Amino acid sequence: MHAVTLDQKDHVPIRLRDLLTLAGPVVASRLGIMAMGLVDTLVVGRYSATELGFLALAWAPTSIVLTTGIGLLSGVQVLTSQAIGAGRDAETGAILRRGLVYAFWLGIAAIVVLAGPGALLLRHIGLDPALSAGAVPALRMLALSLLPILIVDSGIFWLEAHGHPLPGTAAMWAANAVNLALNLWLVPGHSGLPVAGAVASGCATLASRTALLGFVAAYILWWKRSPGLGVFTAPGPDRAAAGALRRVGYAASLSYAVESGAFASMTIVAGWLGATAVASWAIVINLAAIIFMVPLGLATATAVLVGRAYGAGDLAGVRRAGLLGFGTAIAATALICAAVGIGAPAIAGSYTHDPAVVAITVGALWLSCLFYVSDGLQVVGAQALRARGDIWTPTATHFLSYIGVLIPVGYVAAIPLGLGVPGIVWGTIAASAMAAALLVGRFFWLGRSA
Repeated sequence: MHAVTLDQKDHVPIRLRDLLTLAGPVVASRLGIMAMGLVDTLVVGRYSATELGFLALAWAPTSIVLTTGIGLLSGVQVLTSQAIGAGRDAETGAILRRGLVYAFWLGIAAIVVLAGPGALLLRHIGLDPALSAGAVPALRMLALSLLPILIVDSGIFWLEAHGHPLPGTAAMWAANAVNLALNLWLVPGHSGLPVAGAVASGCATLASRTALLGFVAAYILWWKRSPGLGVFTAPGPDRAAAGALRRVGYAASLSYAVESGAFASMTIVAGWLGATAVASWAIVINLAAIIFMVPLGLATATAVLVGRAYGAGDLAGVRRAGLLGFGTAIAATALICAAVGIGAPAIAGSYTHDPAVVAITVGALWLSCLFYVSDGLQVVGAQALRARGDIWTPTATHFLSYIGVLIPVGYVAAIPLGLGVPGIVWGTIAASAMAAALLVGRFFWLGRSA
């Protein structure tokens, strides 16, 4: 990995227009990822609240493995952005090719882990036997879908680092059309096939992610810049380059695993409260995850701009990109808070017709508005720090916030204090506030001391 020296020269133009031009399609792409989960949740929830519980429990371990894999692949975007900033565009094809091979083996490992130990875990964590029995088949189907999505993420990250996010966005929404059609056909059992409910939704996820892989691969092969970037040239053995790709990913993946694992553990806590609670928490966390895609997209755009400035040795550009990212995230999430606060009853009713689930969910959604802004700030802060070479601070912060705060506070508030699902939300509020304060503070501290 090439050494970077920061100075006070203003080499790289960093403007709000640059951030928004990149962030818009990236946000749309990330929303496309979550739209698949939203469609799954809505269609399965309207089919059966019980099947929605199965799907939520199947997603809990899957989300941990998926986000860990995405974290391991984050080096593709970081190293590509830094190479572009340093004027080494022709090396980025080699970064992509290494990332694709890495993604393939990560996908195989993910399938093995979820189909074996993951299924065993669901059967031995104190859930109602009927809940775990219904969740395991859905888990195994979702596990198969991780291979195509991890491979395609490498390609999307690479295109985004090149400031070329629209193809990935278009492919994502095309795959969403496939997912919607298959969910509507398979989940209610209209297909005549021996699947319905949560398992059928898993089948739709596998098919749509495979289609997404085909769309993105076709574009990269067709893109006129690909030959000049080295996409079709096999890179020679380079342990240093491969090691740099993995090292960035190690820190990010551990961070993502901690965060997603903490939220997955809250799904287990909700499962201990019963089927109604786990269905309600599934709605709350699904909506929160969709909302999170907005600051995540802004964080990706911020990281690309920070990475380019860092690669060019431009300290002023690094600071300016971070400030733009933080300010835009605050504005966007504040507007979302207002929308959710006003629309909570309608949102809950759109997910399910079960009156008990709706009653719990409305209050939990109002309460969840208290963590959207801080959750947005923490992800922008984490991505900005990784892009400027500080890869381990976000990991340490997420350990402190999500393991040290979310899990104990969420559990105690939900069960011993008897608050139920709102108690889990209080744990999330506390953890997100702590993470945001630490990460944003670290970014500004580094800017002053460099």
